Amino acid sequence: MVFSSKLIEDAVQEFSRLPGIGKKTALRMVLQLLKMEKGDVDGFTNALSKMRHEVQFCADCHNVSDGLVCAICGNRARNNSQVCVVENIRDVIAIESTQQYNGLYHVLGGILSPLDGIGPEQLNITTLHKRVKDKGVEELIMALSPTIEGDTTVYYIARQLQGITLRITTIARGISFGGELEYADEMTLAKSIAKRLPIENYVSVNGK
Repeated sequence: MVFSSKLIEDAVQEFSRLPGIGKKTALRMVLQLLKMEKGDVDGFTNALSKMRHEVQFCADCHNVSDGLVCAICGNRARNNSQVCVVENIRDVIAIESTQQYNGLYHVLGGILSPLDGIGPEQLNITTLHKRVKDKGVEELIMALSPTIEGDTTVYYIARQLQGITLRITTIARGISFGGELEYADEMTLAKSIAKRLPIENYVSVNGK
């Protein structure tokens, strides 16, 4: 692309650094900003800057938060005996959108993937173990994407928690194997949460 303005070129370059945004899409975004009132653009950029500088991660579940504890963990109406273990923040948003779950969450920050150099020490597994022991958690719902890496992570966590009185379940196979949780439709995801299976039954059904 050839630009007559270095300012436009720099703005396009910055937008194109975002995942899934090519140069053409970035250019459309920049040109749209040019059509907006300057005050609206200031509000847009200020919101992004404020988010990046002030957002925190919940001390309990590692979800994004405006304070030390996120709004979900701080909500006394939630069932704190249930903790839904997810891979990332997008999965929290996906499950919350179903409006079928009223417990708490724990964001691992990824799943085990030795080929990518991601081991237990890179994930929030130690804090999960401590949380289960210290906060009276009665059920862990393993809501990880149904992939080999996701299953490996489920089994690893289950082994780490052996000896602790705890019910460990996994979401039903309404989510196709190899799929990503965040891309599942809300109805399928809601049914998978509602019809979750104990880990031992899940292992038996899948012949592992």
